[in-house]
Amino acid sequence: MSAFDALVRPALVRITAPGDGYDPHGDRFWGTGFFIAPGWVLTCAHVVAKGGSAVWRREAAVGITWAGGETVGRVALAKPRPATPEDRLDTWHFPDLALVRVEGADHAPCVRIGDRPPVTEAPVRLYGYAHQTGELGLRIETGETSGFSNKALLLRWSLPVEGCSGGPVVDVRRGAVIGVSKGSNAREGAAAPLTLLRELFDQPGGELLHEVLRAHDRHHFTAQTGSGNTWVDAETRAWPATARGVNPVQRNQLYGHLAELPPPTSSGEVMALVDEVKDRVTEDEFQDVLETEAKAWTDGVVRLHQLHATQQPSGAEAGDLGIDAVLLYAAHLARHLTERYGADPDVAPAVRALSDWTRNESGHARARIRKDIVALLDPAAPRPGARPGGEPRARADVRIEIDAVPYSDPPRYTWQVLLLFDGRTMNAVRAGTEGLRPAELEQALRGPLAQALGLGDKGEHLAGVEAVLPRELFDLPIDTWRLAPDDEPFGEGSLPLGRRRTVVIRDRHRGHRGPFPEWRQRWRGCQSGPLRAVPLRAEVLAPGTEDGHAPNRRKESQNAVYARLREVEGGSVPVYCGPVGSGDGQRAMEAALAAGHPVALWRHSAREHADCAEFHKRAGELFAVVDAADGLHGPVRALRLRAGDTEADPRDRAEHAWAEGLAVLYDPPDRPPHDAPLQGPLLLGEDDPGGDR
Repeated sequence: MSAFDALVRPALVRITAPGDGYDPHGDRFWGTGFFIAPGWVLTCAHVVAKGGSAVWRREAAVGITWAGGETVGRVALAKPRPATPEDRLDTWHFPDLALVRVEGADHAPCVRIGDRPPVTEAPVRLYGYAHQTGELGLRIETGETSGFSNKALLLRWSLPVEGCSGGPVVDVRRGAVIGVSKGSNAREGAAAPLTLLRELFDQPGGELLHEVLRAHDRHHFTAQTGSGNTWVDAETRAWPATARGVNPVQRNQLYGHLAELPPPTSSGEVMALVDEVKDRVTEDEFQDVLETEAKAWTDGVVRLHQLHATQQPSGAEAGDLGIDAVLLYAAHLARHLTERYGADPDVAPAVRALSDWTRNESGHARARIRKDIVALLDPAAPRPGARPGGEPRARADVRIEIDAVPYSDPPRYTWQVLLLFDGRTMNAVRAGTEGLRPAELEQALRGPLAQALGLGDKGEHLAGVEAVLPRELFDLPIDTWRLAPDDEPFGEGSLPLGRRRTVVIRDRHRGHRGPFPEWRQRWRGCQSGPLRAVPLRAEVLAPGTEDGHAPNRRKESQNAVYARLREVEGGSVPVYCGPVGSGDGQRAMEAALAAGHPVALWRHSAREHADCAEFHKRAGELFAVVDAADGLHGPVRALRLRAGDTEADPRDRAEHAWAEGLAVLYDPPDRPPHDAPLQGPLLLGEDDPGGDR
């Protein structure tokens, strides 16, 4: 019997129709599951789906048989799941996972779930119940992982049979569950990697997964090692003598302490600490090639622990990058939470426990890292590596790049979402290569934008959004896009992007060609200020008219616009009371871009209007109260808030009506790679919604 068999078997469950329930196929048995935390069973979504609509209504419709007897459970989270309880899915795409709350099982034994992606050609054991011999019984198979296909973890030499779906796949080298059996064909099996469990965070109510994962870590932390029959004992026996990094006992203790902390507010809060540690430990700007979400503090440990596989220090400073990084991360986290929560009685004891553990383990780190740890754990000491006068800000800004598909009719566009660090380094987050129409872009980008903004936000400092667009899409109303579905209750996700964050437009065409002298010169003028409004099209302010768009008025030619805007003084900002993605507005905007202007103001949605004189007057007043180009962001956010308030006093609405659909070109010639990051808002304690602190 495998060393892990005795640990896995008590955590297995048979999933059936509940009580006197019945299965439409004539068999009460549906499949297999296993406890990942006391009272919580993980299985496949297609297994619990056999219970029909009652399952998706969160009724106690899932029968559970385990070592403690028979009980029932309710599906708390699942992906995929039918749009309505009465719907049926024909195909169960990955992750095909369901989390079930089990009644009366708060002391159930639990498996240890892996925290790292599975590796290929790893020996595994599969556990599940099946009718293969005619009677329902436990089946254990031995095999190995053979690779990945899309999201599937492929298995060979061991094929899950019917009924084993939902059972655990155990990596016998690492000593952890790395997957959930899903199915097989004639040649190979397939499992859902346990890393896909994090996709349940994105489901309605997904924050519940935080509690489940913390309960898992508490369970293994409180199971004392040394008795020889715990998961940590088994992992320790399997731990190679030459292995580097954090050993199973250290990881178990650290995860137990992290489980007592409040969860991070965003992926960026975790990754900002990871960035600091990497910069110090590797003494290099070490950015992941592909950014992934970090939902829990343990995700930071996983990313840093992998450094032990990179080049190790040598000579007098020989050590282990993995353990250096993890211990330094724990110290940074303790300092970060101390500064945030202070003496809060609900948080301070857990932070002290983490600090004490980190201090006790710091002897395993190299001398200079140990010195940093000691300083971080002393709240009165300056933070090591802190830049003098450095302004707190978001971890990164979010960049949307949209490109036209050549020769498409009607026009279609591909997209890419990236993180932009310090206005220099760009890392990809997600991309879409299937051409979309402009009206389809908001829906397609909703999820990727939410993911990227979560990675860019750092505590109360919010990432800005810059959209790099072809000129015909300059009127794409990105500032009005929402991250949450339209029926979501009022909250941070339901607010339009431009009312909560800095949202600006950049020129895709000019950016491809690189900076030219007029562009640099104009940018210097906008940086130093003062700013002043000039009309993008001169005829809109011709004497004797208020609306500026009389059809019989002689229009300024594109060459005339270029000549005029080329001669205006430094700090001049072209403004226009209508859209610029087509027609006269587009021709004038092209001339302004050719003349080097990096900043412009217009209205993307003012199709029918008669207030051009008012718009230009108010734009001039706006520029008069800001010092330079980067001072525009806060006032523009405030204007978008006030102009979009449909419940405001009618007089206040009229006062700010000119700012409806306000769009900003903010296009520095050297971003990337050299210009400063956008100045995003401070989420907490921002007295003035237009403040840029």
